Formats: sequence, C-alpha cells, structure tokens
Amino acid sequence: MNRLGTCLPALALLVLTGCAVPPPPPLNPPLAYPPAAAQRVVRLALGEWQDWGGVVRQAWSTPPDEPAREAVSDNFPRVLAYWRAVEDDEGAIRNNRPIYATALTGGASAEALWSEPAWSAAFISWVFRSAGVDAREFPPNGTHSLYLDALIADADAFPATAPFLPRGPVDYAPRIGDLVCLDRSRAPLRHWSERRAEAGQPRPMHCDIVTGFRPGVVEVVGGNVSDSVTLTRYPADSAGILAVAPEGRVPILLVMENRLGRLAPFADRAW
Repeated sequence: MNRLGTCLPALALLVLTGCAVPPPPPLNPPLAYPPAAAQRVVRLALGEWQDWGGVVRQAWSTPPDEPAREAVSDNFPRVLAYWRAVEDDEGAIRNNRPIYATALTGGASAEALWSEPAWSAAFISWVFRSAGVDAREFPPNGTHSLYLDALIADADAFPATAPFLPRGPVDYAPRIGDLVCLDRSRAPLRHWSERRAEAGQPRPMHCDIVTGFRPGVVEVVGGNVSDSVTLTRYPADSAGILAVAPEGRVPILLVMENRLGRLAPFADRAW
C-alpha cells in the first residue's frame, strides 16, 4: 500500500501525463531461470513470514487491533534489508534510522518505526533479489505499480520468454510463486490492461506471493500487511479461481504468472 510520491514536472508534457515516465521497452530478451530460483522465492517468503511470528489473516477481514510488529526494535534490520534491495528507498532508511536510535536509548519518537513509507513493494523486491533473480528479469522497486509496469512491458515485448505474464483473476488459477496484486487507489482500474496507458505513473497497489493452497483457499505472503510479513488466505472455487472481493473491499486486479523454472530449457522439470 505504497504512498503516491510527489515531484515537480520539468516539461509541459509531464504536467499533462504525470510526473513519472514509463519504462523504456526492453531491448534484450530475458534469461530463463532454473526451478531452484522459483523455489527460493517461495522458501524465502515463507521463512520471513515465520520469522515475523507467523501471522495469518483471512482476506478482506478487518485486522485485529494489536501493536505494530514493524515498530519492534528487533525487526529494524529486517525492514532495513528490504529497503536496501531497491534503488530508491523513498528516504525510508534516512528517516527511520533516527527513530531507531531514539528507541535504543529508551526514548519515544513522534513516529513509529517503519510506519512510513510503506515497505510492501520493498519486501517483494528483496525476495526476488535474494532468490537470485536479476534486475533484468525482476526490476526491484519500492512501488508495486512500477515494477509491474516493467513486467508487463517485458511480457508484451517477449511473450514467449518473459518470466512473468499478467493474467486476469477471473480466468486464471494462480500457482505457487505467482503474484496476486490489488489496486488500492480510490479509482481502481477495471482491468489490468488499463495500466499500460498510465505506465510510469505511481498508483497505490499491493502484491503478495502465492505460497500454498488449501481446499478452496489460496495462501499468499506479503510484507507490510497488518504491519508485519503476513500470510493471507483468499477464498477460491474448486478450479482454484480466486473469489471476487466483497462489496466495499479492495478487488484483485491481476495475477502475475511466475514462469521462473517453467520455460525452456527447464520446462520439463516439475516443481
């Protein structure tokens, strides 16, 4: 649930279209990765979830009123590591180091540790980077919408070999390692393909990594959910299609199919 950033447009065109520019189309085709990379993505996500205390929530439910785990000093290096995985940390490290320093001396800060900016996209970026997926195939970013722009552009340019493909949530059943993404804006997109027209402009979104299944349930792990790394359980039908969000709840915009370890020359290796 990233905040929208602010910037001063330098050109009249940017005044009309937004202060960010869409990423250039990729020039070189992406590389294929072995199943080990995809397995590491899931293993790392689940490991972090367990290290944060194994918080579980039901999708679209109201979170319990409890102390923020991100504000606990023991978790300072965890979130710091997530932000170090992205090129632009939005001032997160600079602003939160003094808060941590105050906590070390027993003082109280006006702001809670890691409460701003949201670190959910940094968490996703850290997982893929730590799994050994290069920035060419998964460009780390502190904003979900911007790394999704790059993945969509890659899928458009190299549909046969792109490591990720955008899928509509009503006609695709997610698999282990996929990303389930929500549009948290006040005017959500009706379909993920509308994102192409605004590529490069930040939009408040959130993505989680699919880590498991139960009968009628898809389990995902994401960062900065209830101020922790949390496992969320989404209801699904018998075919594995995710349920539609209840009235007034944030809808699922897309499922980003993760094809790491599923493309040639590794396609014959089941995982």
